[in-house]
Amino acid sequence: MERIVETIKSRYDPKMKPKRVCAYARVSYEKETLLKSLAAQVSYYRTFIQNHAGWQFCGVYADEPISGTKENRKQFLEMVEECRKGNIDMIITKSISRFARNTVVLLETVRELKAMGVEVFFEEQNISSFTTEGELMLTILAAYAQEESFSVSENMKWRIKKCFEEGKPWSGTIYGYRLINRRFEIIPEEAAVIKKIVGYYLDGLGYVKISKLLNDAGLRTRFGGLWNHGGVSAILKNYNYTGNLLLQTSYSSDYLTKKPKRNKGELPMYHALDTHEAIIPLETYNFIQAEMERRKQRFSKHGDRRNKVRYPFVGMIKCPCCGVHYRRKKTYYTVAWVCSISSQKGKEFCGQTQTIPEDILISTTCEVLGTNELDEAMFRARVEKIIPTQNNVLLYKMKNGQEIIKEWQYHSRKASWTEEKRKEFGEQLKEKRRQCRK
Repeated sequence: MERIVETIKSRYDPKMKPKRVCAYARVSYEKETLLKSLAAQVSYYRTFIQNHAGWQFCGVYADEPISGTKENRKQFLEMVEECRKGNIDMIITKSISRFARNTVVLLETVRELKAMGVEVFFEEQNISSFTTEGELMLTILAAYAQEESFSVSENMKWRIKKCFEEGKPWSGTIYGYRLINRRFEIIPEEAAVIKKIVGYYLDGLGYVKISKLLNDAGLRTRFGGLWNHGGVSAILKNYNYTGNLLLQTSYSSDYLTKKPKRNKGELPMYHALDTHEAIIPLETYNFIQAEMERRKQRFSKHGDRRNKVRYPFVGMIKCPCCGVHYRRKKTYYTVAWVCSISSQKGKEFCGQTQTIPEDILISTTCEVLGTNELDEAMFRARVEKIIPTQNNVLLYKMKNGQEIIKEWQYHSRKASWTEEKRKEFGEQLKEKRRQCRK
């Protein structure tokens, strides 16, 4: 019997479904230092895609100056995520070095996109990831781009080293100064804020209280942000404010990741004296460092890590405002649990200012568990989390789905402030004032 074969014509019409195309652009400090270069790339790709027949414009993803070896490019990652969602069919980019200079990152990304049906086209090399020879050429050219990145990195390290040897700073992003002709020039209004921070600290205030006072006064960081625990601490620790420079305190060991590492003797450091006008006298700076160490030892949560104490409430008390767990805080007269964000950064970042004395927390938890003493194993087995609410109320969420509400009252300050603690606190204040008068 003769076989009958009938040809069925394809019903697919390319005009019915336009190809969804986007572009990726990036500039680098290494060659293009002006953001207008990035704007020009964005404008070019927008016009190019919109004027191409059969293409649907899906945007231009553009990262501002950042190394192509880094995998944490925000716009790049957003573009890949849109591809995973099936919203993009094709990506156009200028060159391999603009897409990624790390050969492994490039090939992994291109292969992932190819598996999802997303084509990547490199204009400069005229390579498509969908062609047979595409991956071979990508491998060769990406290796070349990676080697070029290594060469540029080595040249940059040499330039930085020469600056350090001459006692000149490389980076100028320091509050209080501006880098002009490789020399720090003082900014009077910012220097006044630094002196204010030093004065507050010498008066016995902590980082959080200092940042609160600065924010309440309308003072802002160099780039207009709010002051916080870390910003105040960085000011007090910065040796550059003494008018001297300690250079190469950190370095980048891997030219691909460019992650900074603290220099612990792997590379030489350079100590340059009297390079610029001082904001903090050297004697005051040294006293501050000693005082910071003293406070660290006194208020350390961990103490000797070899004999680290584990507290049963760690990770169990959740702030209802910011969602961060409470931490244990030791003061002169009591031990309490506080919101980590509110305690370290201030109420501008979290409005939960209520603290819970540890002894009250223990007694309340024992009532919930129906025990005389707190058993950590039983506590963690039965309680999922504790949520402090306003007006001295604790909400216990149990693992069996039950919710228990407990009210509590503060102990009087007079009962907690014993004569022994009063004398200890008085002696500390006298010593601090004596040191400040030196």
